[in-house]
Amino acid sequence: MPWMIAPHLPRAAARHLATLAVCALLGIAAASAQDLQPREVAAGVWMVQGASALGTPANRNFISNAAFVVTREGVVVVDALGSPALARELLAAIARITPQPVRQVVVTHFHADHIYGLQVFKDAGAVITAQRDGQVYLQSDAAALRLQASREELAPWVDANTRLVPADRWISEPTSFTLGGVEFLLLPAGPAHTPEDLVVYLPQQRVLLAGDLVFRGRIPFVGQADSGRWIAALDRLIGFGADLIVPGHGPASTSAQADLQLTRDYLQHLRLTMGEAARNLDPFEEAYARADWSRFSQLPLFAVANRINAYNTYLLMEQSSK
Repeated sequence: MPWMIAPHLPRAAARHLATLAVCALLGIAAASAQDLQPREVAAGVWMVQGASALGTPANRNFISNAAFVVTREGVVVVDALGSPALARELLAAIARITPQPVRQVVVTHFHADHIYGLQVFKDAGAVITAQRDGQVYLQSDAAALRLQASREELAPWVDANTRLVPADRWISEPTSFTLGGVEFLLLPAGPAHTPEDLVVYLPQQRVLLAGDLVFRGRIPFVGQADSGRWIAALDRLIGFGADLIVPGHGPASTSAQADLQLTRDYLQHLRLTMGEAARNLDPFEEAYARADWSRFSQLPLFAVANRINAYNTYLLMEQSSK
């Protein structure tokens, strides 16, 4: 059964945008542009890996991963990267690997670094599938404002011709299909990282395409996520017993259970430390300084993301304790 869905709230959307703005202002910027090089991580399963950085013109907003599965009857892509130019580059890379067309694109969630390339695949004739609650985000002020800001901050890679693309097929229940002898399970997993999280599992290969439910080798962006339900989602994913995970950020993992557990442990640590502070009415700054971050402090983007993650969790736990 899919998880229950929490509605988007205008205030939450505004706070989400404010969080992104704070990240940008911190100036942790940027990695230089890197090549988009597909790598086969399991039989017929390929991925491209974005930089562990915030999106900037220098890195073309190539900060997230995308994957594609090659079958004898066509290709299924999971996520579309952070600009139309990157999507065109990915489409060309797929064409060098197989003459089969891209039949479907599955969207794991509607954060900008995963969806601004959708229009390229749509124009190429692919069917786009996403979790139904993505419709709420696409119609929100937050989505429009994020695109407007991206056109300024990420030019020329995101510009006036970049558009938000809805799915052709919206799902709210676990769904499966087979293409070219390969079985695909699409599993709604939100609200967690976002309300509309969707993961893809390939049972024959025991490969989990996890989107941003899993951040490997870097601190997750928690934002306004429902971290309690995110932990519950990770518990369910751990139960799959996958041999390999393609995360939304970071390299593919052949230590699937350990990497799922690391993301889970980080979220749990946030909730335990900030929850205790909220219950005791301790000021955030004192609680943050007192907390032991040593297990996570060496991970990339700790300096830019951890304080914001902790503060948002403090506010969440403060609300839940009332």
